[in-house]
Amino acid sequence: MTNKKARISLVGAGPGDKDLITVKGLKALQSADVVLYDALVSPELLEEMPADAIKLFVGKRAGVKCKKQEEINLLLVQSAFEFGHAVRLKGGDPFVFGRGYEEKAYAESFGLPVEIVPGISSSISVPLLQGVPVTSRGMSESFWVLTGSTRAHQLSKDIDLAMQSSATIVILMGIRKLPLIVQMLQDGGKQETPIMVVQSGSTKEEKCVLGDSTDILQQVKENQIATPGIIVIGEVVRTHQLFVKEKVLTEWNQ
Repeated sequence: MTNKKARISLVGAGPGDKDLITVKGLKALQSADVVLYDALVSPELLEEMPADAIKLFVGKRAGVKCKKQEEINLLLVQSAFEFGHAVRLKGGDPFVFGRGYEEKAYAESFGLPVEIVPGISSSISVPLLQGVPVTSRGMSESFWVLTGSTRAHQLSKDIDLAMQSSATIVILMGIRKLPLIVQMLQDGGKQETPIMVVQSGSTKEEKCVLGDSTDILQQVKENQIATPGIIVIGEVVRTHQLFVKEKVLTEWNQ
């Protein structure tokens, strides 16, 4: 048991690029006694920790065995009491499908002070890094951010609701459900609505494919797109430079 005051920081690490963590998040990491980090956190970011700080990997990935959320909650609290300043480093933003609120509530039930450090969510930043805005005047007035897999591992029913609007749709953790999503677009008469799929956005492993419901599955297969990734659906995808170049070439040939 340490003599240091037990406390917790819930820190968003951003979409993947280590430089996209906030200054406040970096300061928290640099003052940590122990860091519990996710699979989506850049290994380079961990180099910012003090040399004597303890690293605990508690990452979760689709199809890979991992600690249950209840175990992570307990380990976080135990780490704070044992070592002092415990930083929970989570990809993106802790409260955007990151279960950060559950960890906060559990820690506070033990009387631990919890500081929340927001992170840059991949739902907005990854499209932006591709030059695609989630909203644009005359094209999209709003956007939905949805999970591709619910607690029951089913496709969220909210996706169907979103498709009935003209809003941009951003789906996180939905790569494995892409065939179902494509079918929903086709059933809804939106076969030509543009789709962008980005794997490992903002990192060296980044891949991006574009298409619509008629060819996006083939594009994903040919380019070996895998998790982690996001799906963006809507007219704003036409602002991507590859769509723009294609349009220019088509008009030139005409």
